[in-house]
Amino acid sequence: MYDPVKDGVDKTVKSVQYTEASPPEILSELVHSFWELKTEQKLPEDFCLHAIPDACVNILFNQVDTRIAGVTALRTTYEVLNLGKEFHYVGIQFLPGVWQGNQDETTDRFVGTPYTGGLPLKETSSELAKQDFLVKQSTLCHLVEKLIEQHLVTTNIVTAKILSSLDTIHTVADMATATHMSARQLQRTLKQSTGFSPHDFLKVLRLQQSFRQHYLDTYSDQSHFIHSFRKITGYTPAQYYRKFDV
Repeated sequence: MYDPVKDGVDKTVKSVQYTEASPPEILSELVHSFWELKTEQKLPEDFCLHAIPDACVNILFNQVDTRIAGVTALRTTYEVLNLGKEFHYVGIQFLPGVWQGNQDETTDRFVGTPYTGGLPLKETSSELAKQDFLVKQSTLCHLVEKLIEQHLVTTNIVTAKILSSLDTIHTVADMATATHMSARQLQRTLKQSTGFSPHDFLKVLRLQQSFRQHYLDTYSDQSHFIHSFRKITGYTPAQYYRKFDV
């Protein structure tokens, strides 16, 4: 199954804790993980998270100010998020394509303002703030179940086929073959359900694969790999691995 890496946490920064938990089996085709990112004590200077694209959609909750929550996603380039000296966030990371809510509601930036949409995110955030991470996972499961009932989260057959065939997909044509679609059908379907063109979707998935296996399994040569990696993350692979805890 598709297993994107966490966002970049600078190796030199201490007292920042990232915890990730897998969902129960019944939700495993929809949710990649439940996660928590928080400071263990006040930091001497602002912490910047280096977020990289993974084609996933996250629902994010600010546990310091529970009014702040939202649905967020990156497209094809990194984002540097200044989280300040003290923070506590919890979230649900949905697998690519399963979020069926308003694509315009997902933002290609950090969620830093009170939530004003129709989902019960502020109420959920207030409940989460009283719980430790183990109990939070149960609360997050209940939210996912509500979203399923509202058809805001559902299995995406097209992206599921793509993710299950990543080892044999090297081109958009391969992607179309794996989904039994024409290139035009794939373009329309992916854009509607994920916001990505097939080319951009493949570009992001290929980057994520490069963290889990040798780059020549997904790129034609080293030069192509380095160019693509730097364009998406802002760093060469060597620079990224030196700077961030991967």
